[in-house]
Amino acid sequence: MAQRPEILFPLFADVQTLPGVGPKTAKHLEQIGVFAPRDLLFQLPHGVIDRRRRDTIKGAPIPGIVTVEVTVTAHRPAARRGGAYRVLVEDTAEDFPIVFFHARGDYVKKLMPVGSRRIVSGKLETFDGVAQMVHPDHVLPLDEAGDLPEFEPVYPLTHGVTQRAMGKAAAAALDRAPDLPQWIDPELVAQRGWPRWREALAEAHSPNDETDVLNAARTRLAYDELFAHQMTLALARARTRKAKGRRTTGTGQLRDKVLKSLPYQPTGAQNRAVAEIAADMAGETRMSRLLQGDVGAGKTLVAVLALLIAVEAGGQGVMMAPTEILARQHLESIQPLAEAAGVRVEILTGRDRGADRAAKLADLASGRINVLLGTHAVFQDDVIFHDLRLAIVDEQHRFGVRQRLLLGKKGAQADVLVMTATPIPRSLALAQYGDMDVSVLDEKPPGRKPIKTAMVSSARMEEVVDHLRRAVAEGRQAYWVCPLVEESEAVDLTAAEERFKRLRAALGDDVVALVHGQMPPSDKDAAMAEFVAGRKQVLVATTVIEVGVNVPNASIMVIEQAETFGLAQLHQLRGRVGRGDQQATCLLMYRPGLSETANKRLTLMRETEDGFKIAETDLEMRGAGDMIGTAQSGLPRFRVADLERDQGLMAIAQSDARTLLSRDPTLESDRGRAARTLLWLMGQDEAIRLISVG
Repeated sequence: MAQRPEILFPLFADVQTLPGVGPKTAKHLEQIGVFAPRDLLFQLPHGVIDRRRRDTIKGAPIPGIVTVEVTVTAHRPAARRGGAYRVLVEDTAEDFPIVFFHARGDYVKKLMPVGSRRIVSGKLETFDGVAQMVHPDHVLPLDEAGDLPEFEPVYPLTHGVTQRAMGKAAAAALDRAPDLPQWIDPELVAQRGWPRWREALAEAHSPNDETDVLNAARTRLAYDELFAHQMTLALARARTRKAKGRRTTGTGQLRDKVLKSLPYQPTGAQNRAVAEIAADMAGETRMSRLLQGDVGAGKTLVAVLALLIAVEAGGQGVMMAPTEILARQHLESIQPLAEAAGVRVEILTGRDRGADRAAKLADLASGRINVLLGTHAVFQDDVIFHDLRLAIVDEQHRFGVRQRLLLGKKGAQADVLVMTATPIPRSLALAQYGDMDVSVLDEKPPGRKPIKTAMVSSARMEEVVDHLRRAVAEGRQAYWVCPLVEESEAVDLTAAEERFKRLRAALGDDVVALVHGQMPPSDKDAAMAEFVAGRKQVLVATTVIEVGVNVPNASIMVIEQAETFGLAQLHQLRGRVGRGDQQATCLLMYRPGLSETANKRLTLMRETEDGFKIAETDLEMRGAGDMIGTAQSGLPRFRVADLERDQGLMAIAQSDARTLLSRDPTLESDRGRAARTLLWLMGQDEAIRLISVG
């Protein structure tokens, strides 16, 4: 691997080399991702406190932060242990007490001797109509007043780390930051009026007011972070493009057989996606493409037609699902299409053992199996393909860049197609899949009935159970989703296990099944199998059923305490019903007293089934940070950039990264070497590895 530039060594030292950071503080800092001085550079203030000095507290906003020079006039020790110790002070126009609780008298007398002059800064508030300052943030002798900045940055903290310690450590880390060569296009710097990197850091750590927290310096640093990330994706893309592929051109014969067997015509979006995939597979370089489609948009048909291109060309295809249940569901939906085409499809999971497994592996190695479906088991060393041309990966593997690059392990020149059922706003798609070409299924096959969605108060619980009882009597099936597995004293949410007991009592022991993530996999699979086979009519579950479960007879989805779920989750859960010919309904049960935000979320769900509109609203309402941390957990985390705010910057960063690499693929120019330094700084080790072996 390439050597880290020597100029960066001080930034990668142990964080304990910074003043005031000992073993204990270092351990606490790890909780917020700070392991070296470098990390503190990008731990930017999220606010600022105005500490400008006033002559008097008279006229100051209360409550509010005030900084004033005072003379200490008297001490009033606490009447009882732990009580209020008051230090009386006066400024140029007013006198007021400074209050300490649980204070040691000798400490306070030393801090503020009677007759001394001090600069005090802290929150001024009233008690019994009298202004007072409780536990000031700063008490300084006049000769140390210069140590107090007029505007004090407010850093994100963790347990055991104070603002003062954080500010001191960040300032020391900043002292180690060198003035680095410029990696940004000079025209962009001039156009945006951005400072150099070192200046931008200094400004971002020293905001002058609240509006200054989001100034040009911070925007420039956000660009740097996005640019480094997009460089990694662009390098991966370039590696994929450079990797010699195999021209895989189908005859169309097998696809025609499948299309003729369908009772409907594919949508324009499906036809377009297949054409894009076919063109990629016929090219000289390896395909790296994302197939993005909403719930029910018909991704499976596109996947089958893509696999058949590989088979028509004399090769094989593999499709991976995150769980055995989903792999078997893929088999059920793909098998009829494969039979229409006269193609052999097999499934391989961890459950395959002994002679059966050996027979499958032998048939795979000889080419007698055309398409293999499975879980991660297909990556095991003894799984050898005769001629793998296409690998399709389900989104729930949440493969990162590195995994996508290693996917060709089973077929050195295999094309790669990643499928996602979660509509992703463009900015988030750029962040996660910027190294891939994208096909979007933005139409739904004809004949799918809209799902009726209603908001129902939990006060109407008995009505919902009665509705379920009638549906079960008619032979229909239903999901009932709860937010937690077990009752919790800390969080007042309905537990799946408690709801399971109550519904079983109301509907019958042999009617209701339970599935949640804490169950042993074998128990979970057995319960799911009972429901899929129709032997159980109601499935009580947590969000373990969020993606991929396909039971056409299930036409009712009840989501209890729906206000506690995110929009993306609600949309995915609703997508589990409406897959058959019956009218489907989704009941969003909520507890009365909805917040404005929760009401907006549930109302949007009631009014639209457009996953892309829902995803955009989700990003707008929750912000990229929240989405990155939860529903979009496969996405990268950014420290300075905010994908909601910086969507335009992301697109510019992607364009710049690709332009730089097209001109300088080995990053040997002055700007290229500067970009390498940025990649080290931002922890993009995968990019450095790609350059080193590239």
